Amino acid sequence: MERDPIVSIELEWERPAQTYGELRGYRLRWGVKDQPLKEEILPGPQITKRRFNDLERGVEYEFRVAGSNHIGIGQETVKIFQTPEGTPGGPPANITVRFQTPDVVCVTWDPPTREHRNGIITRYDVQFHKKIDHGLGSERNMTVRKAVFTNLEENTEYIFRVRAYTKQGAGPFGEKIFVETERDMGRAPMSVQAVATSEQTAEIWWEPVPSRGKLLGYKIFYTMTAVEDLDEWQTKTVGLTESADLVNLEKFAQYAVAIAARFKSGLGRLSEKVTVKIKPEDVPLNLRAHDVSTHSMTLSWSPPIRLNPINYKISFDAMKVFVDSQGFTQTQIVQKRDIILKHYVKSHTINELSPFTTYNVNVSAIPSDYSYRPPTKITVTTQMAAPQPMVKPDFYGVVNGEEILVILPQASEEYGPISHYYLVVVPEDKSNLHKNPDQFLTEDLLPGRNKPERPNSPYIAAKFPQRSIPFTFHLGSGDDYHNFTNRKLERDKRYRIFVRAVVDTPQKHLYTSSPFSEFLSLDMREAPPGERPHRPDPNWPSEPEVSVNRNKDEQGMWWVALPVVAALIFTIFVTWCIVRRRRQPCKTPDQAAVTRPLMAADLGAGPTPSDPVDMRRLNFQTPGMISHPPIPISEFANHIERLKANDNQKFSQEYESIEPGQQFTWDNSNYDYNKSKNRYANVTAYDHSRVQLPLMDGVIGSDYINANYCDGYRKHNAYVATQGPLQETFSDFWRMCWELKTTTIVMMTRLEERTRIKCDQYWPVRGTETYGQMFVTITETQELATYSIRTFQICRQGFNERREIKQLQFTAWPDHGVPEHPAPFLQFLRRCRALTPPDSGPVVVHCSAGVGRTGCYIVIDSMLERMKHEKIIDIYGHVTCLRAQRNYMVQTEDQYIFIHDAILEAIICGQTEVPARNLHTHLQKLLLTEPGENITGMEMEFKKLSNVKVDSSKFVTANLPCNKNKNRLVHILPYESSRVYLTPIHGIEGSDYINASFIDGYRYRSAYIAAQGPVQDTAEDFWRMLWEHNSTIVVMLTKLKEMGREKCYQYWPHERSVRYQYYVVDPIAEYNMPQYKLREFKVTDARDGSSRTVRQFQFIDWPEQGVPKSGEGFIDFIGQVHKTKEQFGQDGPITVHCSAGVGRTGVFITLSIVLERMQYEGVLDVFQTVRILRAQRPAMVQTEDQYHFCYRAALEYLGSFDNYTN
Repeated sequence: MERDPIVSIELEWERPAQTYGELRGYRLRWGVKDQPLKEEILPGPQITKRRFNDLERGVEYEFRVAGSNHIGIGQETVKIFQTPEGTPGGPPANITVRFQTPDVVCVTWDPPTREHRNGIITRYDVQFHKKIDHGLGSERNMTVRKAVFTNLEENTEYIFRVRAYTKQGAGPFGEKIFVETERDMGRAPMSVQAVATSEQTAEIWWEPVPSRGKLLGYKIFYTMTAVEDLDEWQTKTVGLTESADLVNLEKFAQYAVAIAARFKSGLGRLSEKVTVKIKPEDVPLNLRAHDVSTHSMTLSWSPPIRLNPINYKISFDAMKVFVDSQGFTQTQIVQKRDIILKHYVKSHTINELSPFTTYNVNVSAIPSDYSYRPPTKITVTTQMAAPQPMVKPDFYGVVNGEEILVILPQASEEYGPISHYYLVVVPEDKSNLHKNPDQFLTEDLLPGRNKPERPNSPYIAAKFPQRSIPFTFHLGSGDDYHNFTNRKLERDKRYRIFVRAVVDTPQKHLYTSSPFSEFLSLDMREAPPGERPHRPDPNWPSEPEVSVNRNKDEQGMWWVALPVVAALIFTIFVTWCIVRRRRQPCKTPDQAAVTRPLMAADLGAGPTPSDPVDMRRLNFQTPGMISHPPIPISEFANHIERLKANDNQKFSQEYESIEPGQQFTWDNSNYDYNKSKNRYANVTAYDHSRVQLPLMDGVIGSDYINANYCDGYRKHNAYVATQGPLQETFSDFWRMCWELKTTTIVMMTRLEERTRIKCDQYWPVRGTETYGQMFVTITETQELATYSIRTFQICRQGFNERREIKQLQFTAWPDHGVPEHPAPFLQFLRRCRALTPPDSGPVVVHCSAGVGRTGCYIVIDSMLERMKHEKIIDIYGHVTCLRAQRNYMVQTEDQYIFIHDAILEAIICGQTEVPARNLHTHLQKLLLTEPGENITGMEMEFKKLSNVKVDSSKFVTANLPCNKNKNRLVHILPYESSRVYLTPIHGIEGSDYINASFIDGYRYRSAYIAAQGPVQDTAEDFWRMLWEHNSTIVVMLTKLKEMGREKCYQYWPHERSVRYQYYVVDPIAEYNMPQYKLREFKVTDARDGSSRTVRQFQFIDWPEQGVPKSGEGFIDFIGQVHKTKEQFGQDGPITVHCSAGVGRTGVFITLSIVLERMQYEGVLDVFQTVRILRAQRPAMVQTEDQYHFCYRAALEYLGSFDNYTN
């Protein structure tokens, strides 16, 4: 090797020992290691050396030599050489300058390009000074590739340059970068003050900056480590206000806070920094709400630590949205009320509240000088109440001599959401003539297995979930409604009916019954001909009266209300008795049941089977397990179809039959010293399977935590199912993770759902927190749309060892029920498994109680493992097994059905995730014809997507007659669950509808709105949607006309401002770029004068037929849109539309998600991404061409990186 003046290497080799024939020459391959190698064929055996000149410095070269004979190339000999380092041959690359505020500039750069690097870059030399100072100024040595310079002067030019160092010395400086500050920087907010309002929150207030019409609001910067780089600070953006709350702060930590005004042109100067310690001293402490009932709450608090108040002030208000008895959304605003109390009062009861209303409650301490002090704040939701009285059902007429058409009332949801309605039929009988509807208890009406039925017993004819109660109903049709039969009517009988509305509240039976209808019989008059009546619209008073046969006087409201109230008190008492009887967590087994649990000893009984569920079937087969054997994978889809027939009837029966067949004790949970460690009194830990912690200093009960071992596939104690930790069990929880050598925590709940605490935050937000003997440090947080990943380092007092634990929190499980579609959950589950080392201790899984969602996770994860090794699925057996280890596992029928749906999804879709480095090979395979098939893998994959059945019941509002003309295409409609709601306009039916759907991104929920191109009638709605959902970026992927047809109405003004309903849209600028047009609009709400900037990116390079030839331009376009979104920092979604809002729109969103995931995880899954998109809006990525384009574009994107081109 020669080092100077250039690096050269002479390579020499000997003939192969065995040539197996005549040696014809050599093949030589060489180049930089891990880069594509050059190749040269050397003819003849006589050449055995070769010189390589002008090699790069400071890199590893790879040389490979192989002989060749008449058969081909032989085995290669490989040598690696490290070339000596030199000084960098060029300056750092890609220098970018960005102002964080007008007086703070941030400069970033990349290392010199590879050919100029000449070794490992060790540091950088940075110079920054005013142009007029001629080189005198700041000089810094840095190891990071970013520098921040503060306190810049306005209207001043600065010079920046940087050079890189290797161990051999400095490279050249780059060209001078000129940085010029603004002429008028914008004033900084003055008199900034900050006070802690709790141990996690602080209130900031300041003197407002004079507006001059250009002020949009303020940006608050806050941090525990006040570095110059504002990117390292946390931020909060607020509107035109003079105060703001900072939340989720670190207890007792010192924060620095600064504020900048937000103008239309950008941020103003940064204010002076103030510090605040998160220890509340001037606000009331421990504000709590007790004894919260339907109409009252009692507040209590402690006095401030430092301030001696002369009074306390309570203020509260609320805004409530609910659906009334006519089916219309109502908004109820509770005006702010203030209560002044004496300084010695520390509690107060507020009366005359409304049921099921969330109140914002503030309590502030007033100092002697009456100066402003921030309040302590809580939100309090009053309890649900039974619905307000309903009107009675009405007779409309007899149909075909066999059925009676009746009109059914609906209940208002003002006092709580309706869970379901029952339609109750009471045949005429002396025994019930004098009863009113509320005297018929639901328990007595429900069909029972052993209940003898009298001839004229009242019965439930139909059940209607939530708001699905119809306006008219055919009584006596013989059809089934949610497991209740609408029995045929008898000709010589008379019937009365009533409707019962049940409020959706757990463990309580709150309901209201309508008054009885009149007596009904089949010999009454026929229904009048013509169109059936529909629910009346209260906003059209001229609509004719719907009901007929009103000759009898209706009872006044008192006659309805008094029996309702009396019966309600009686019902609550009866319900309380029933609930008390039912509070045992495990059904009582019959006398023959064995009380022996399935212990570890059972599993060691023989070499096979090795799976705990198979062992249970062998050793402890219950009747339910015998009648529900495992299901072959090939039969699973048909099996689910059978279970779902007749409104899930067989699913209900199967779920109800699950029974471990044994009785277990939970004495440890019931000891007085352990009771406070249980989040829910009835969710306990069985003694035989509970996690036993080592006793701490002999303290009784210190071995207890509400957690149980649970079995996985072929693995005993694969999981620990536990409740969401309580404040007092944090140290036990972390101690358990340490003792079990756990590396993964799976969290299946949010901390708060439906204003209720589901789990206390048991980890630090930043830095280190001490929990008993355990020290937990958070080192990384990654927040994605449907889940978050946090990485912790934990160590224990007295131990030198540090361990890493990852916590994966699924955040997309809805507050109520189960996820709409299983694909995002399966993606989460696979990520959990990928991040769990094979030699890890048990995976710790928790939700709130640690039984429902936790059970779902364990069963689905175990079934996916089983499917890798066997051709059968045993969900029933696994749930039974889990129920013998922890009570209530898989808590609801919905969860049990969801497990089946998730497994079916996994069977249908298979494994489609691909490491980015394998994409080229994977795509080549997809383009080959499948063995034994006439189509390619790509066609099969796209066909699989199209096999998803779209249930027409998912489109509710979109199909209303008043909305049909708003849909560009009749078959492209938004699902009800993901549609974008607009604020209803009073008196206009359907005014809350637009053909647009919320779509999740990779990192954020509802990151996009996918919309159709507006038609003329919906242009106003489109601007209303952008304003109400704070969407300031619009992506347009079509021309106004293509192939001679209108694809989108021109919904924006061209030269002068146009008013669209409430909003005045003013064109500011239009830029013509090579592949797109950028238009900027100022949008002003004419009602209050507030305004914001909306930017529209129109991509003009999409051909009228097919897809673009290259993905490169489209990828650049996607990058530009997202860069603009980050630059202007608005929180709202990006609105994307083409014509129908599914084809090109789907491609844009798919690629946005796929490319971002590749950056973060190095993997991609085009199939699952599109499938999840289609669960949020039908037909996303509409054609096979578009689907193929997503793959091609992703590959082109990878090709732009050196490390993927191989």
